This record gives sequence, structure tokens and C-alpha cells, in this order.
Amino acid sequence: MTTSPTVSPNNSQEAPQPHARIGLVIMRLTIGAMLVWVFFENLGKGLYTPSGYAGLINNYIEKGHAPTVWKSVMALAASHASMAAPLQGLAEISLGVLLVLGLFTRPAAFIAFAYLGSLWVSEWGVAWIWELLVPVMASLALAIGRAGRTWGIDAFLARKRPTGFLW
Repeated sequence: MTTSPTVSPNNSQEAPQPHARIGLVIMRLTIGAMLVWVFFENLGKGLYTPSGYAGLINNYIEKGHAPTVWKSVMALAASHASMAAPLQGLAEISLGVLLVLGLFTRPAAFIAFAYLGSLWVSEWGVAWIWELLVPVMASLALAIGRAGRTWGIDAFLARKRPTGFLW
């Protein structure tokens, strides 16, 4: 038997699956907290400085098994580390905070999916292959599942504009 979506008082359709929505919230908070944690960890390690960033990226290039074309992209980032390092830090902290707050969750989660996916490819042969693959796929699930509409700021935005794509 299939359950059809219910129409809430604000005329938006939400699936009557509270456990699934709460599961997405737990994952949203976990991925968001992970990104915030990684920001502070990398900040402490000096990886947002040009030399620290370039050193890490060059290690991935030398020891990793990423495709040659991706290693060229990494080399470009390493050669522009004075810009790339702070941008990566800004991306990590911004995505983490947006996910924790449940604000603009769909685009934040999709960007996290792409960003973590790029890190996953960069770390082929250097790190355990499942280390980032699980957060990559979880981020995609957050974007698809509109994870900010439960216990997030997106829920308030959806009341005003239920068809908004960003939430």
C-alpha cells in the first residue's frame, strides 16, 4: 500500500515519514559538524596557508592515483595556493554552518557533494577509499531529501514560499 503525500496548511506537500525526515536531520547535522570540525582542524595544521595547502596537494599528486587530468587540476590549485587555500577554508566553514543551521540546505548539500567528491578523487591511493565516499553520498541524499525542512531554517522559508528550490 502506498501512502500519498499530505498537504500541510501551507499547501506544501510533505511525505508523512517523520522517521525518514529525522534520519536526514541527523545526517545533515553530522555532515555539517564534520565540515566545521575539519575547518578548525585544518586551520590548526596550517593547511589554509599557501605553503601548507600546496604541500598537501603536491603530496596527493605525487603519491595518489587520481586520473592525470585531475592531477593537472590539483597542480593548478597548488600553484595558486595563496587564493585556493583560503577559498577552500571558506567553503568548508560555510557549507558546515549552512548544513548545521539547515539554511539553503539543497544547494549547500549539493555543493558539499561536489566538493567532497573532488576531495575523494584527490585522495585515491592516499586514503581509505570509503573515508570520504560515505559523506559524498550522504551529501547527495541531503540535497535530494530537502533535509533542511525538518528542524532547520529552511522550514520557515518553506512556509513563506513552499515551492522554493533552495530549501
